[in-house]
Amino acid sequence: MKTVNDKLWLWCHQAGSHNYIKQIGGQSRITPADALSYMGIPNSIMVTFGGLPEPPLLPHAHGLAGADKLVWSIVGDSSSKRNDSSSDLEEVIGLSRTCSNLSGAIMDDFFHKPDVNGAISRYSVEQLTYFAERLHTAVPPLDLWVVLYAHDLELPLAPLLAPCDVVTFWSWTAAELPNLPDNLAKARALAPGKRLELGCYMWDYGTGTEMSVESMRWQCERGLALLKTGEIDGMIMLASCICDLNLPAVEWTRRWVAQVGRQTLA
Repeated sequence: MKTVNDKLWLWCHQAGSHNYIKQIGGQSRITPADALSYMGIPNSIMVTFGGLPEPPLLPHAHGLAGADKLVWSIVGDSSSKRNDSSSDLEEVIGLSRTCSNLSGAIMDDFFHKPDVNGAISRYSVEQLTYFAERLHTAVPPLDLWVVLYAHDLELPLAPLLAPCDVVTFWSWTAAELPNLPDNLAKARALAPGKRLELGCYMWDYGTGTEMSVESMRWQCERGLALLKTGEIDGMIMLASCICDLNLPAVEWTRRWVAQVGRQTLA
C-alpha cells in the first residue's frame, strides 16, 4: 500500500543557489541530501540552477544515493544558458548506470511567450520526441518530466506535452492559488493521460515575498485531497536551498509531512 510519503518530492538545487535573493534573509548552506533528511521527504528532483552543477554530474549524484527516487534535470532553469542550446540528456542517462534510484529527467522553465520565430519552448517537438525515445530506451527506462506554469496555459502546448510522461504544475504566485482547480483542469485538457504532479512553493518567488503559512496550508491540504482521489500523482515542495533559513512556511511544511506522511493511499 502506497503512503503519502511515497508521493512527496523535494525540488533540489545546489547549496546556496537562492542566496542572491536578499528578501529571503540569511545564507543557506544546506545540501540537497541534508534538506531531504530535514524535511522528511524521501524523493528528490535535482535541477540545474544558474548553470550549476556542471557536468560531469556523477560526483554531485553521490549525495543523493539515499533518496528513494531521483529525477535529474536535462534542461535547467532559465538562467542555465548552456541548456538553451545543449541539453544534459546524455549526462543524465549516464547517471542511470550508477544511480539505481534514478527514475526520470525533467525540463525546467521550458515554455515561454512566442519569440521572433514563433517558438514557445526551448526545444522543438521533434527534439522532445528524441529526448523521450532516448529516455524510454535507457536501462532502466526513464520518464520525461516537464514544468508547466499557470501563465503557460493559454499557449498551444498540447503537441509539446505529448512526448512527456509527467507534467509538474506550478502557480507562480500565491495570488494564483485560488485558481488552482480551474488551472489543473486546463492542464489535464492540454496533457490528457499524463501523470500530473502538483508543485508547491515554500517561498513566493513570483512576488519575492514570504509564502504565508495560510497559503502553504492551503496548497498542502488541497494537494493531499487530490492525492487521495488520484487526481494528481504527487506533490513537489520547492526548494531544498531554503530549508535551513527558519522560514515559517518551510517549518510548517516539515511538521505537516511528519503528520501525514504515513497515511495510506488507495
